[in-house]
Parts: sequence; structure tokens; C-alpha cells
Amino acid sequence: MTKQSFNRRQFLATTGLATGALLATPACNILGNSKRRLALIGTGIRGNSFWGRRIQEQYPELIEFVGLCDINPGRLEYGKSYIGVNCPTFTNFEEMMASTKPDLLMVTTVDSTHHEFIIKGLEMGADVLTEKPMTTDEIKCQAILDAERKSGKKLIVGFNYRWAPHASKLKELLSAERVGKITSVDFHWYLNTYHGASYFRRWHGLKNRGGSLLVHKATHHFDLLNWWINSDPIEVFAYGE
Repeated sequence: MTKQSFNRRQFLATTGLATGALLATPACNILGNSKRRLALIGTGIRGNSFWGRRIQEQYPELIEFVGLCDINPGRLEYGKSYIGVNCPTFTNFEEMMASTKPDLLMVTTVDSTHHEFIIKGLEMGADVLTEKPMTTDEIKCQAILDAERKSGKKLIVGFNYRWAPHASKLKELLSAERVGKITSVDFHWYLNTYHGASYFRRWHGLKNRGGSLLVHKATHHFDLLNWWINSDPIEVFAYGE
């Protein structure tokens, strides 16, 4: 992919509405009402647990895993056992897509590679569900949105923090206006030294892999806030270096 210049106004003009729609799209729109064929790329802890085993256990009447893919054969076999499926495994992504022809591809690889598999998945005829963050910079984001429009397929970002009981309860209370009608919000999130430090012991602490914690971690907080107050931002800016 070639690097190109985007000023802020151009980026907002071409991605703002599309990104808003993307984040608002419910997962049921992709799963539909009939049983769907699922493939998963990236059998790390998030892929194996949240998007693998949990879905396999809770929605067997809606989904069927038809393929798992990872560059690590050992992790791949463990993932197959942990998720509890009996489907083919692959170390080559294109081979998996061509031979299994899934309805839905789930992308749970390292953040900086999300765009590669999202775009290929869309081009090969599958709807795509990607783990957050969708990608790590505006150039990759634009390429993804262009591919989605061109393919005519659907793409959603799975923000797993909405699943947390306290986050869901806050949404319920705010929607019921238990604190009245919201007119202004001042939102702070404090990351403790245990959880915060743990990111820097793995690939998330490398900017070229996860885009920095301002992308990998703060993505949660922007999503939660917008979801809680039913907000569709027009403009976002920040101070920092």
C-alpha cells in the first residue's frame, strides 16, 4: 500500500459518515436469521475466547465454523481444541477463504494487520467482523472503507467492552434517563499501573503493531462514551505529542 497525504478536512469528508454507520451497525445485521458459515483469522486469546468459544457455545443454532487460520500451527491446533470445533485449519489465509467460502470472516490478528485481512475478505466475497480497533491509521482506514464500498459487503467493528456487565448497565440506566436528560459530559478514564503496565509486556506496547495505546486502548473509551449517550461525533481533536 502506498502512503499518501490526507489533511484532516479531506479525511473527515470521505470517512466521517461511513465510519459512523460502521460503528452503529448491529451484529445481528451480519449474522441474519439463517445459519451462517464463519471463518476466523488469528487464534490468539481474543480470537479463541471472545470471538471463538463464546460464539460457538452460545449461538450454535446460528453459526458454523468452517475454517481457522493462523501463522502459528501450534496455536492454531490449540485454538481448534479450545473453541471446540471440528473444522479445517490453515496457515494460508487465501487458501482458507478459497476452499471454505465463508459467509462471515472474523479478524482477530495484530491490530496493524487488520486492514490486510479485512480488505482481502471483502474482495473474496465475505462479510467481515473485525476486533477493535478497526485499524491503526487513517490511510489504512480509507483503504478499508473504499474496499467495503466497492465490494458491496458489510463490515462491522466488534467493541467487546460493551459486553461488560457494568457497561451494559450504564447504557440501560442512561437510556432510561435515570439521571435526567444529558446535556454535557466530562469523561475521564484512569488506567491503573497493573493493567496499564501489562500492555508494554506484549506487542500492544509497540506503536507499529498496535498504533499506540491511544488507538488500541482509547478506542474502547470513545466507543463506550458514544454508545452510552447515543452520540455521533462530528469532529474529534486532541492535544499532545
